[in-house]
Amino acid sequence: MTDQMHHDILAADRFRRSRGLWRILALVLAVIAVLALVGRFALPNAAGGDRIARIVVSGTVTTMSARSEAIDELIEDDRIKAVIVAINSPGGTTAGGEELYEDLRRLSAAKPVVSTIDELGASAAYMTAIATDRIFARRLSIVGSIGVLYQHVNAGKLLDTIGIDLDKVASGPLKAEPDYDEPLTGAPRASITELVEDSFAWFVDIVAERRGLTRPATLALADGRIMTGRVGIETGLIDAIGGEHEALAWLEAEHGVDPDLPIVTVWPVEQGELAWLADLLGSSARSFLGMPAEGPVMLDGLVSLWQVERTL
Repeated sequence: MTDQMHHDILAADRFRRSRGLWRILALVLAVIAVLALVGRFALPNAAGGDRIARIVVSGTVTTMSARSEAIDELIEDDRIKAVIVAINSPGGTTAGGEELYEDLRRLSAAKPVVSTIDELGASAAYMTAIATDRIFARRLSIVGSIGVLYQHVNAGKLLDTIGIDLDKVASGPLKAEPDYDEPLTGAPRASITELVEDSFAWFVDIVAERRGLTRPATLALADGRIMTGRVGIETGLIDAIGGEHEALAWLEAEHGVDPDLPIVTVWPVEQGELAWLADLLGSSARSFLGMPAEGPVMLDGLVSLWQVERTL
């Protein structure tokens, strides 16, 4: 047997062993995946017993049909004796805040709902809080920022410098206005102003209604200002100082809800063992679309948002 033949035999043997190891590894991974799925769906979601539900509102508030469906399920679930809405958010889109507000008002009609504000509950996040039956905040929580904004960037000079000229054909004078290469003036500005003022009027109305304030008193607070939780109590925007412990005590005193009931976070839905795969696929999809693999998606349009990144 020549050295070459001996080398070929050894190489073939290594290849067979390597292929066998990969098959075993693939089988092990498949078994793990099946066990993870079985474990996920075998979790006691259908287990009996009363409980208190927790809805976590963090980051940017946007419309979410899945969140609305989760709230609908809480309304129908007799095991849920009360709901705590835990808020830590600078706000978000006006439509997102409206949707969450309306969902929580429906929930409040069915069972007690209380909110707690941690570091931040501003703009659309404060809109979320006033949908509940009582609002707790820390003394130094940041609350308020009642208002609506639309931002426009005029990049005309920059585009002129780099030699880019924008042109378009539109069905009307206000279609796709304002352009990024023009200042926000004239009819486009008037149109956007009407949009902002209409959304703002509704925001002011629900704050006045839910907080028991007159409209003039609400307008005095609705200049976009933020305030601490302590000042929020003085102005009527917040009910009391505290967090989840105080919220549970209030639920017991006002609604007879046992504070020792288990608290289950129902939103966002708890991720299972295969969440890493969804994260991987999500990152790949974002990269394919030219979006950052991590971090928030920039909002475009009408928002009710406290610009925290410009302050800190």
